[in-house]
Amino acid sequence: MDRTVKRCREVRLHAYPDGMIQPRNLSIVETALPEAGPNDLVVRNRWFRISISTRLMANPDAQAVEGIPFPALKPGDALADGAIGEVVACPTGSGFEIGALVSHPLGWRDYAVVDAGRCMALDRGPIEPAAYLGHGWTAYAALTRGIRVRTGDTVFVSSGAGAIGSMAGQIARRLGASRVIGSTSSQAKADWMTGDLGYDAVILRDRGLIADQLRAAAPEGVDVFVDMVGGEQLAAATQAASEGARFVLLGALTAELNVAGASIVAPVQLDSFQLILKDVTLRGYSADRDHAEAFPDWIAWQRKAGLHFACSKVAGLENAPRALRDACEGRLKGLVMVEL
Repeated sequence: MDRTVKRCREVRLHAYPDGMIQPRNLSIVETALPEAGPNDLVVRNRWFRISISTRLMANPDAQAVEGIPFPALKPGDALADGAIGEVVACPTGSGFEIGALVSHPLGWRDYAVVDAGRCMALDRGPIEPAAYLGHGWTAYAALTRGIRVRTGDTVFVSSGAGAIGSMAGQIARRLGASRVIGSTSSQAKADWMTGDLGYDAVILRDRGLIADQLRAAAPEGVDVFVDMVGGEQLAAATQAASEGARFVLLGALTAELNVAGASIVAPVQLDSFQLILKDVTLRGYSADRDHAEAFPDWIAWQRKAGLHFACSKVAGLENAPRALRDACEGRLKGLVMVEL
C-alpha cells in the first residue's frame, strides 16, 4: 500500500451555530491521515456534495435522523457527505485498483481513509459527478417507486430550484407529466426554472398566498406533489389536489432552515376532509431507506434521459464553509458541489 500520503485537510465543526450556520462555525484543520486498516482504501477526493441537512445536524440538540446519511455533529467533529475520489492506495484483493474512481461518504476533506465496503466503484472513463452525488436519484426513486407519475399528470414540486426539485421537474416530464409547476424564492430562480429546467409555471413565495398562485397555475388540480418544504406549500397542495392525487414528502425545509434554529419538528395544519374526499395518497419517503437497490437503475436511466444536471460548483476546500452558508440561505441553485 502507498504510504506517501501522510496528512490531510478536513472541515470540522468549530462551534454550534446561533441561528443560520456561518463560516465562522467551521474550521479547516490539517491533521494526520488516519492509519489505513487491512480493508481500507486511501482516496484523494475530487468532488464532494454540500447538503443543507448539515445545518440540522450541527445543532446542539441534533439527533440521528433516518434518511440523513451522516451523524449529529459536536464541536471538533469532521463534517461528512457524499464524495467521489481517486484511489491512491488499496489492499490486495480488495476488488479496487489504484487510479479508479469511487464514491463514498467521507467528503469535506481532501484525502479520506474509507472501508472498502463503504465504497462503490464508478464507471471507467469520463463521468458526470452530479449523477452520482446529486439528488436526481432521490427524485427518480420518489417518482418511480415512492409514487408513480402517470401520463398527463400535473405535477407540483416545492423548492423547484433546489437539489432535488431541479431534477424532479425534469424527471416528472420524462415520465409523462403534461404540466410541471414549481415553487421558489426569487424571480431570477423562476426564470432559470422555466428557461433551463422546463417548468411550465413557477410560484414565488413572496408574491401572495401560495394557495391562490397554485390554483391559478393548476386550475384542473394537482395530480402529483413532490414536497421538500412542508408548511404553507403542503397545505396549499392539499387544497389543490385532484381526485386520486399522490403526494410524496421528501423533506421539510420549513423546519430545517428555520431562522430561529434547525429542527426536526415541522407542524402544519391540513384539511383532512380534503384528503379523504379526494382519495389523496400522502407518503413520507426516503430513497436510501426504502429503495437503495434502485440506484443502478437511476444511473442507467439518466444516461438516456437527456437531463440538465443543475449544479452550483465551488472550487477548493477553503470555500466550502461559505458555500454551505449560501446554500442554506437560498443563494445557490441545484446540487452544491465542491471540486478539489
